[in-house]
Amino acid sequence: MSDRPTAPPRSGPVFEIVVEAGDWPEQFALEPLVGEALGAAAAEVKVQPGASVTLLFSDDETIRGLNDRFRGKDKPTNVLSFPVLSGTVPPDEPAPLGDIALAFETVSRESAAEGKSFDHHLAHLIVHGFLHLLGYDHESSHEAEEMEDLEGRILERLAIADPYT
Repeated sequence: MSDRPTAPPRSGPVFEIVVEAGDWPEQFALEPLVGEALGAAAAEVKVQPGASVTLLFSDDETIRGLNDRFRGKDKPTNVLSFPVLSGTVPPDEPAPLGDIALAFETVSRESAAEGKSFDHHLAHLIVHGFLHLLGYDHESSHEAEEMEDLEGRILERLAIADPYT
């Protein structure tokens, strides 16, 4: 994976990786990419020190089930975000931000179809999912523009081309 995004070491959220299904690399191989993507995002947005994120690396079948159950869309998608509800953690403790779930087949298919490196596309989706955990969205054109601009700045830190240009 020579096209792995690179960025100077940054303090970002604490993260846990769960590789459940799909042809994902081993957990230890995903850790640098996840750490760099979350670190670059944390450098652009305010994140409470000690905040945590869990990333589920799975397959289309699992993500399709989650997408159907939680969004009413019976199809796989590339990334899903599940923010922790506010008020579930005492205010003086670092909060778990939530969970990000990714589908291997969809991520792989999209990166090939768009002529992007798998690692770059994956890093973008991790950043995208992370921003959703922080409350960013793209339901309106204004929200989409704000989120896409922020994603572009974060990806620039990782030397990844802006996918929206």
